[in-house]
Amino acid sequence: MNNNNKKLITFVIPCYNSAGYMRKCIDSCLNAADEKGDVEIIIVDDGSTLDNTYEIALEYEKEHPDVVKAVHKENGGHGSAVNIGIKLARGTFLKVVDSDDWLDKPALKIVMDDLRSFKKKKPDIYITNFVYENQTKYHKKRVHFENVFPLRKFFKWDDIGVFLVDQYLLMHSVVYKTSVLHKCGLVLPEKIFYVDNIFVFEPLPYVKTLYYNNVNFYRYFIGRDDQSIKEETMIRRIDQHIYIAKTMTQTLKNADIKSPKCEKYMMKYLTIMYQIASILLIVGGTPEHLEKKKLLWQYLKETDFKRYVRMRYHPFGIILNMPGEPARKFLIKAYHGLGKYIGFN
Repeated sequence: MNNNNKKLITFVIPCYNSAGYMRKCIDSCLNAADEKGDVEIIIVDDGSTLDNTYEIALEYEKEHPDVVKAVHKENGGHGSAVNIGIKLARGTFLKVVDSDDWLDKPALKIVMDDLRSFKKKKPDIYITNFVYENQTKYHKKRVHFENVFPLRKFFKWDDIGVFLVDQYLLMHSVVYKTSVLHKCGLVLPEKIFYVDNIFVFEPLPYVKTLYYNNVNFYRYFIGRDDQSIKEETMIRRIDQHIYIAKTMTQTLKNADIKSPKCEKYMMKYLTIMYQIASILLIVGGTPEHLEKKKLLWQYLKETDFKRYVRMRYHPFGIILNMPGEPARKFLIKAYHGLGKYIGFN
């Protein structure tokens, strides 16, 4: 592969012991490739040990040498694999697709037509919908933004509307211009989960132009027993979630944000991270968990007092910090109800 051959888009697929499901993901990305030769797919095997993940990646590289690049590296976690993808990417745009997820074929054609139609002017971020493919539910939750963003036109932060409680930009909903990721110096932490939040969050102050298409592009699989978003798994890894929340706190504090609406959205995102960490610690319920919750809010207070006041005395902040067992039971019930509504549990 010629490293000087510029591409339109790079799909980065981080894999770890993914042999059982990665083909569906890779095949869905291959649907973007055609005679134009403007697509590349970087499959990063993050040191798989239990299966033939890397051999499958090599098989695709051999079958599609002008499109697919297989990379094998020592295990460093999801963030490490994404970092490699960003470093090697030749695409003007970059999309991370987790190996157990996939891209909707009809929506992919629409997205590619859009990206190919951008000539001199290109958005810093291209946004689509995503769908929670929860295998236990017949009706799939769709996260969409038609009430928030202008449709199929270039716009700026000042043009956006109000995000509802279940609307937020995840890794699944964004295609970044690769130069934006380079400009912000994005390097994700290694050997830690939930770094996809940093991937979306840290570049936002560098985003000047946005573009939204109301298509259900990304299919976010929910249902594996070992999945990192399962409640018991998240509680077991709560220290990692706390680390991510603290990292995002520092990012927002140090960011040079020109748009008040960008700052407002980043505050919403950070607030969600503190809310999730707090409720998981309440669900955990041990004295150690409750002490960690207290210390997390203390960290925010000491690091960024003005935003601490905004978050702590927001109605949700007040509720999350109510003392007593009855309040905690109410919060747990409300959290599980919200999870069923959104579709993440």
